[in-house]
Amino acid sequence: MRIAIGGFQHETNTFAPSNATLDDFVKGSGWPPLLAGEQIFDGVKGMNLPIAGFIEHMGKTSHKLLPTVWAAASPSAQVTEDAFERICKMLTDAIRAAAPDCVYLDLHGAMVAAHIDDGEGEILRRVRGVVGARIPVVASLDLHANVTRQMLDLADGLIAYRTYPHIDMAETGGRTAHFLKLRLEGMARPAYAWRQMPFLIPLNAQCTDMEPARSVYQLLSRLESVDVPSLSFTPGFPAADIADCGASVWAYGSNDAAAKLACRTLADLVDAQESNWAMEILDADAAVKRAMRVASRATKPVVIADTQDNPGAGGDSDTMGMLRALLANNAQRAAFGLIVDKAAALAAHQAGPGATITIDLGGKSAIPGDSPFRGAFKVERISDGMLTGTGPFYGGAHMRLGPSAVLAIGGVRMVVASAKVQLADQEMYRFVGIEPTAEAILVNKSSVHFRADFTPIAEEIIVAKAPGPMAADPTDLHWTKLRRGTRLKPNGPVF
Repeated sequence: MRIAIGGFQHETNTFAPSNATLDDFVKGSGWPPLLAGEQIFDGVKGMNLPIAGFIEHMGKTSHKLLPTVWAAASPSAQVTEDAFERICKMLTDAIRAAAPDCVYLDLHGAMVAAHIDDGEGEILRRVRGVVGARIPVVASLDLHANVTRQMLDLADGLIAYRTYPHIDMAETGGRTAHFLKLRLEGMARPAYAWRQMPFLIPLNAQCTDMEPARSVYQLLSRLESVDVPSLSFTPGFPAADIADCGASVWAYGSNDAAAKLACRTLADLVDAQESNWAMEILDADAAVKRAMRVASRATKPVVIADTQDNPGAGGDSDTMGMLRALLANNAQRAAFGLIVDKAAALAAHQAGPGATITIDLGGKSAIPGDSPFRGAFKVERISDGMLTGTGPFYGGAHMRLGPSAVLAIGGVRMVVASAKVQLADQEMYRFVGIEPTAEAILVNKSSVHFRADFTPIAEEIIVAKAPGPMAADPTDLHWTKLRRGTRLKPNGPVF
């Protein structure tokens, strides 16, 4: 069969300060840049990406892959109308020209455009408009997908990640390829059952290395069978002000009864664990004090997650709350990254290693409760920002962070970059000469993905709540479109 492959990925935090423009997709930053046609094969090869896993899996068959367009940008506020329309047109035009027998799409599931709330539903609608109703269309989805009825109605199969940190992205592409092969080998389009959870799940509590998520995904695997070829649970991305924001369970079955039973069984477990979908989060000062106490007797670094400015969830990675807390408590042997401030990075390059520069660092995204930090910083090292991830999440990813530097003040060293990427790989310290295992305290602008590479080297992990656009507590957000009756957090107030 002739299989068109492509993708369009974005995780949208509608409360974030910056939109995703076409240029953000063209550059990619932590992701590959926008790829067209044959560029896709080399551009994603060996990476932990769904499309890479799909290509590898289908490469062992006689089916022919027809590459179209693949694009991704770092999480942020809405995708601009210009970016959405232009990339959608590139994708659908390429699929039309390919005249495929079936289609695979590498999607996220939580994209919101400036003019369309259900980004993936609209992408699938337009692809269906090109290929018609009978051609199989399947897609892989992120674990943070906010799934809609339109998405499920338009796709033959939607297959979601099962790990957070997302170490199974390529594996999910392979599972999607397996599902498509079942269709190509004669499996009828399966029935599906879907259930949305009645409460939002905070991002930090979704980690699959911890309970209750670990048990939910263990049950999910046991429930799949010949009659239930695929079952998915997405805890959702709880920072998108749309009607369908939140967690979902859906099952595909050889018949309605099988799909409904699997979906109900898994969803009942998610519901029954409502009180457990939460975790301890400290304010910045308390987090630093605790880290310093633990570090005084530890042989490994204490890692603090600066979760509310996570660029993997829409933050601009430039808030200064954690820096102020580190300095106020006279923390020593502390490293902090990434601070995204191109002007500061360029000033460091102009001054050169060994110089001291007095600048206003960070705070450009104007988050309430935050502001730039003015200080005299020593330039320890500069870099062109080119590196390759080696950890379980970013492994093989070629990052282009632009002019970068290490700036030091007091007992704190900061990795300052020009492009926004979530700090979830030890190489994001090492590329500028900081050895993360030698530090007493590491502050990562990340929520959960960093755990994949930092848990093995951490004495303890602390989640901190400093000013930022990705609220650790969804009740802190001003919701306007969420479906009525949804609890804003486990056992929380009702919208």
